[in-house]
Amino acid sequence: MSSRRAGQWVDSHIDGQYPSDPAPWGAGPLPGNPWDGLDLALHGHVADRLHRALVAPVRHLIDHGGRRWRPALVAHTIELLGGAPERFGPLVAALELAHTGSLVVDDVEDGSAVRRGRPTAHAAFGTAVALNAGTAAYFAFDRAIDLTLPDDSDLAGELRALFLAALRAAHMGQALDLQGHHPELEHALTSGESAPVLHSVRLTHRLKSGTLVAAGFTMAALVTCAPPALVGALTDFGMALGTAYQITDDTADLEGVTHDGRPTKTVAEDLRGAKVTLPLAHATARVPADRLMALWGRVRDGARADDGRAAGNGGDGRAATDGRAVEELRRALLSCGAAAVCEEEARLLVDGAWHRLRPLLPHRHPATARLGELARRTVLRSRTA
Repeated sequence: MSSRRAGQWVDSHIDGQYPSDPAPWGAGPLPGNPWDGLDLALHGHVADRLHRALVAPVRHLIDHGGRRWRPALVAHTIELLGGAPERFGPLVAALELAHTGSLVVDDVEDGSAVRRGRPTAHAAFGTAVALNAGTAAYFAFDRAIDLTLPDDSDLAGELRALFLAALRAAHMGQALDLQGHHPELEHALTSGESAPVLHSVRLTHRLKSGTLVAAGFTMAALVTCAPPALVGALTDFGMALGTAYQITDDTADLEGVTHDGRPTKTVAEDLRGAKVTLPLAHATARVPADRLMALWGRVRDGARADDGRAAGNGGDGRAATDGRAVEELRRALLSCGAAAVCEEEARLLVDGAWHRLRPLLPHRHPATARLGELARRTVLRSRTA
């Protein structure tokens, strides 16, 4: 299955669960049958309201970009292992819906205004609606399991446990990301010890981005009855892919990202928000501490002042974001080699996991080499989230 065809296939299964048209949409079985006694006309009216509140904010992102690489690689793996991707299409699509829901919520929590070249879901639909819709998208997997495995309660139970664990991990990662890694960074700048900040950022990436991809590959192994060694290797491969992708997203912040001529990630967006990314963590061992500390202090204080103004308290008297300091810091991260080190770290993560996985896959199957090629291309090329 080509990448383009895989994306179209994923979209068709997304349409089955989150259709553009509210008419066929339904919530599925619910405890206590709350729809009981509702006449047909009112049922249709409520379904339309729920579609506008729960589906439309998520479709707002799905319909405008995203490469669908997570579900496409999982579907490719199912096919490689002898499974029928079509049978498990709803499960594969649920991965993309959960990912998209997380983007909707992240944009609220990060205060982002643009996603995929257009206003974020909360800018278009309001914060409360976006938060509720983004969170509801996490539970698409539950309906997908019912649709896919109505007669296999054991496998259904395994998959529910798998997805719930991945969601718990992703929320842990987001919690660490929201807290930031300022104490660890400032410890590195004053002590010269970079390991704690590097470990903190890497752990956040594994939890926030790696676990959901790992769960997708684990799912592919479970639904095809793969042996335990292969289940473990596929899980590790997914973790490496998701983590490496987030690392390269950190480096993309330094140059910005465009898609079809539209900016999808503005240059230095993370730095302007005083976010400690992996290039910044690596820079603690590559840029003179006094210079990095001075630049970081100006960027951090400007972001704090902006946060104060956004909260409506007028800030604390400090200047707003220091654009010159942000630009100087961005250039320092590029010139000191921190960004290049991150790109190499991402490549080694994927190559190492692939080296351990490949001997366990069908040796002469052309789809085996294709999986490795697709994975590397996903991580190492320019892209949008």
